Parts: sequence; C-alpha cells; structure tokens
Amino acid sequence: MGKMMRLDKFLADMGKGSRSQIREGVKRGRAAVNGQTEKRPDRRIDREQDQVIWDGEQVEYRQQEYFMLFKPQGVVSATEDKRYRTVVDLLEGENRRDLFPVGRLDLDTEGLILLTNDGELAHRLLSPKKHVDKKYYARVAGALLEDAGMRIEAGLTLEDGTEVLPGRLEILGKGLPKERDIQENRTEKQPGGQEETEVFLTIQEGKFHQIKRMFEALGCRVTYLKRISMGSLILDESLRPGEYRRLTEEELAGLKESGEIK
Repeated sequence: MGKMMRLDKFLADMGKGSRSQIREGVKRGRAAVNGQTEKRPDRRIDREQDQVIWDGEQVEYRQQEYFMLFKPQGVVSATEDKRYRTVVDLLEGENRRDLFPVGRLDLDTEGLILLTNDGELAHRLLSPKKHVDKKYYARVAGALLEDAGMRIEAGLTLEDGTEVLPGRLEILGKGLPKERDIQENRTEKQPGGQEETEVFLTIQEGKFHQIKRMFEALGCRVTYLKRISMGSLILDESLRPGEYRRLTEEELAGLKESGEIK
C-alpha cells in the first residue's frame, strides 16, 4: 500500500465523514495541508509526511485500526447483510470500508467482537494452531453430567461426528436464583422444572454453532451465550451492548506479548 493517497480518502479512512461529505467540506475550506488551506479533494498527499488539519484539528493516519465492540443480540458478525444490522454498521462514527470482524458470534449471541483491518492479526487469533483462548459465559438448560468437564477437556465428538479440540469448563454454581450478572454465579429452574446452570467455557476454535453443539452433545441446551474474552483481550465492563471503543495501547501490547501480533 503506497504512502500517497487522495486527501478525501485520507479523511474518510479516519472517520471524518463519507467521501461526498468530505469533498464538500474540503471545497468549503475545512481542510489544510502543511499549514495551507486545501480546497482540492483530489489533492494527493503523503499520509506519513504531510500534516493534515480538519476543522482545526490535526488528523493522523492510522493504517491499522483495532476496535472492541460489545456485540448485542440480533446483530450479525459480518460486513454486510441484507436482512440484519451488522457489527460494522454499529461503528457509526467510523467510515473505513476495510474493517471486518475477527471471527463470528451467532445472531443470538452477544459479547466481545474485535473489528480491525489487520488480516495477519485476524489469522493469528482464529487459527486453532495458535491456541488462542476464547472464553464464554453461558446459561445451560438441563442437568450437566458429572463428567462434563472431563469430557470437554478430552475433546468432544459432536452429534454429527465432528471432533472438536479440548476445552475447559467451569461450573459457577447450582440451585440459586437466575440473574444475568455473571459475577453472581447463579442457576435456576427453567419452566417445567428443568435446571439451568451458569458456566464459563473456554475453547480455541470457532466451528459453526460450536458451543451450542458441544452442550447438545452433553444432553443440554444453551439458553444464553456471551463471549467475554479473546486471548488477552477482555470485554470492557463499561461498554453496553452496541457500544465500542478503540483498543488501548496496553491492550495492543498485551496481544503482542502473548504472541498474537508479531
């Protein structure tokens, strides 16, 4: 990717508006390059050397972007969809067209999604060979077998014969009232007297509906699922469903230290 690019693309990539909005703004004198007002949207600039000002503030070009998103239910983990809103649609203030979600969460699953344009990072996070942990909180209807944890640690065979890598199960408690707060370690009776158990499950893969299918193989049914971490990246508790923020330098450093980024 060359360092030279059009001024309107530079500003659009940095989330300053759509290309058409930026072209209009540039013509109105909202942009400056190296201290001089620039009214040509097609002005070619060096994104590393030239100083770009938009509405009086300097804009630095970030070639690679990293966003943490709290994916809500009812949103698909895709860049575009004809039926549902996508995780990229939720980045309302970010107009980069090269951002994509790292991995997928089911339509009815919520929690941590990383959005980036860093393909190498995405590959490292998603490859089972890299052994990157993905941790989930789940509520499961039906009585878990006593050896459920051992069977998951050994590597389950799903009902259709698919084999999955070993995982780790933590049962958070039984016989307590239901509440969505995962810190309360709770379970409850489902309608009809079926027990619901809260668990943490850590896996290193992302096969189609994998966690739901794993519990089905154990005779249970997932009623709620939330991803809370991916590698060293932990979902920010201050984010509400649908909210997002850029990763901090510390979070990026954590990914680098754990080998998830070169």
